[in-house]
Amino acid sequence: MQDIEQVDALVIGAGVVGLAVARALALAGREVMVLERESAIGTGTSSRNSEVIHAGIYYPAGSLKASLCVQGRVALYAYCAERGVAHRRCGKLIVATTPSQLEALPAILEKARNNGVTDLQLLSRDEAKRLEPELECLGAVHSPSTGIVDSHALMLAYQGDLEQAGGLVACRSGVDSMVVSPRGIEVRCLDGTRLVARSVVNAAGLSACDLARRVRGLDPLHVPRAWYAKGNYFTLSGRAPFSRLIYPAPEPDRHLAGLGVHLTIDLGGQAKFGPDVQWTDSPDDLVVDVSRAAGFQAEVRRYWPGLPEDALQPGYAGVRPKISGPDDPAADFLIQGPAVHGVPGLVNLFGIESPGLTSSLAIADRVVALL
Repeated sequence: MQDIEQVDALVIGAGVVGLAVARALALAGREVMVLERESAIGTGTSSRNSEVIHAGIYYPAGSLKASLCVQGRVALYAYCAERGVAHRRCGKLIVATTPSQLEALPAILEKARNNGVTDLQLLSRDEAKRLEPELECLGAVHSPSTGIVDSHALMLAYQGDLEQAGGLVACRSGVDSMVVSPRGIEVRCLDGTRLVARSVVNAAGLSACDLARRVRGLDPLHVPRAWYAKGNYFTLSGRAPFSRLIYPAPEPDRHLAGLGVHLTIDLGGQAKFGPDVQWTDSPDDLVVDVSRAAGFQAEVRRYWPGLPEDALQPGYAGVRPKISGPDDPAADFLIQGPAVHGVPGLVNLFGIESPGLTSSLAIADRVVALL
């Protein structure tokens, strides 16, 4: 029978949140190993998103998304500056193109203030157009502390810190199942490797719920249902006439499965639009649905009437690891430690979608505290 290797702390999943958690554990003096199923870090949700540093505006007051986004944003800007990770505090405009959206703009400011975001400004149509002359709207909210980041460079920096502190990342190391035993949590890998760990953090993103169901000794009542919300992105051929991110204001009567078809610009100046929300049964459904281009065009033209004909090209798609379905209000992050499920040393991270990237350092601190 194969020997079981003893490890102190295991993190499953080398996305941006898994790497942030592993880094924080290593810096706290733990011996850390990250197990990643794929052949490289960050190939899932972490590399298929808008790469936005969110301010923390939309989330319900008192939610983990609100508090960890605000804490995480401050920490992330400081970290990127210190470590030379490419980023830009470009700001964003949340634009109202209908009377009901315009009416709801003051409520966005109020919600943001309750979350600790105090730098938003309400703009008239003319003030918004002075900032972005190609924009069409009835009014807008300016968020100067929204930005963009090179997500892959950020993950490499987290990995570098982890390895500097003695931790390691093992790619092509998918986990088959786990068993709670008196010695700790026994982890069985797909290649037959067996490890026993004092602490395990399930940061498996889209696979987190599925993996938690394969933990013998964890009551399945603590594992939520996984839902998959695909987001298609289209890129703009040619340069965008905007220097800030442009987001449509949410319709007041609609709960947010996503933030609408928004315009983001990457650090190289390439503009992209998305993501939309397309519910899917598979986390591997990553082909851009080109038939959605016409809908994108119509959405974008509400705030940028000058969008040239046929300027949208299929870009990429990502899938949000949701724990709420199409008819439910958007669920909060679920960071579940031993105090909830009773398994010593186990932390499950469920539903870590946007603003997970922005919140990564704050989520990591929270996990360290739980362990």
